Amino acid sequence: MEISEIQIALQSSDSQDRLRGVTALRKCDSAVALPMLLSKVDDPEFMVRSFVAMGLRQSQTAESFEALLKMMQFDRDPNVRSEAANSLSMFGTEAIAHLVEAFRRDDNWLVRRSIMAPLYEMQCPDAVFEICAIGLVGEDLPVQEVAIDGLGLLANTEKQEEALQQLLPLVSADYWEIRLRVARALRKFDNPQARAAVSYLAKDRDRRVAGATLNL
Repeated sequence: MEISEIQIALQSSDSQDRLRGVTALRKCDSAVALPMLLSKVDDPEFMVRSFVAMGLRQSQTAESFEALLKMMQFDRDPNVRSEAANSLSMFGTEAIAHLVEAFRRDDNWLVRRSIMAPLYEMQCPDAVFEICAIGLVGEDLPVQEVAIDGLGLLANTEKQEEALQQLLPLVSADYWEIRLRVARALRKFDNPQARAAVSYLAKDRDRRVAGATLNL
């Protein structure tokens, strides 16, 4: 699409036209695309706003950062907040504190998972420990499972002892899925307590948990 066609599409009353316009901006120079994307951060259609959040990651400017931060914090749709968090993470260390704060305030599972994944890829053990500790006390089982995975990543970091103390009580968790994740996480720690806990889980009543303690 030509720029003039994109501009017309973005002003359409049809959300599908606006969506096509936002998608077409991916092929444009970021300096050209940015103002048009910013004009649609409050679009009434959540799918359009989601694609705007995706598009804003291509232009790492103060303006796009602030727009993504606003979307992550205040958008009414969790899909949009999730996409904004994902895009904000592309800014690297500048985004870490904001992602942690969003995780603390927003208990939607999709938003939290979108924050956990990129933070796990960064070298930020303090932030990873904080979000994992928060995720563990929530009520969403998939988030709890991913939080356990994150604590396992903290083996051999300055947060390993604190991570271990979060994991050890979970060897007797009610859900086998939790115990399985704990077994996998504890195997990463070179620590007498961790080894004892793994030995305990090797005798778990659920064979899937017991199997997770093996070096496969």
